Amino acid sequence: MSDDLTWARPADPGTGSGQGTVAARVVLRASGVTRSFVRGSESVVALDGVDLELVGGELVALVGRSGSGKTTLLNVLCGWEQPESGTVQWCGHPEGANVADVMWEGISLVPQTPGLLEDLTVVENIGLPCRLRGDPDGPTELAVAELLESLGLSELSERFPDEISLGEQQRTSVARALLLVPDLLLADEPTAHQDAVSMSKVLDAIRSVVATGRACLVASHSAEVLRVADRVLEMRDGRLSVSS
Repeated sequence: MSDDLTWARPADPGTGSGQGTVAARVVLRASGVTRSFVRGSESVVALDGVDLELVGGELVALVGRSGSGKTTLLNVLCGWEQPESGTVQWCGHPEGANVADVMWEGISLVPQTPGLLEDLTVVENIGLPCRLRGDPDGPTELAVAELLESLGLSELSERFPDEISLGEQQRTSVARALLLVPDLLLADEPTAHQDAVSMSKVLDAIRSVVATGRACLVASHSAEVLRVADRVLEMRDGRLSVSS
């Protein structure tokens, strides 16, 4: 990926961004993105001219009430849905290139529902992206073991999804996304169904990836996510703004 697209980001007091001006690599840029759906006889605008830049080394929290467009935005950013107008540019690729082409290469997604394969064990589900992108040797045992340990899944590694709780399934989904150490992590309610201890494990794992210079956008209602975020953006009726 090209490193030539940067911006100067002044640190915000109390956000964990550090001090002074930070040069940050732009990972993904969305410009004027719109998306709507037909519901019965009416058209519902899910995204209304959204502009967004995501940069390395930054955790951005995305807030907003249910139905405000958060999940739709994440789906468009990863290429699962196509915008009706506007562009999503994966920096380092030509403008107009399909962002979905870098899924599991540069982008990892934690969906709102874990989406685990029922016939694979926890450890097999975590290693699945490596097989999907064609890694001949698959994930290293050490990398998988470290993720299992950090997310409190070590003792569950050989169980199947229907043998673990919904919160444990969600942490497995987080581990699956983090295994590839993506340039961009998109996470939709990754702390859902977690107790306080497990929530801290999830946030620590995400922050550790951000600390290596990766970008992360987390859609969440959790106050703990907002506390550790570097920026907080709000979706309201399909429009994106800086949260007050």
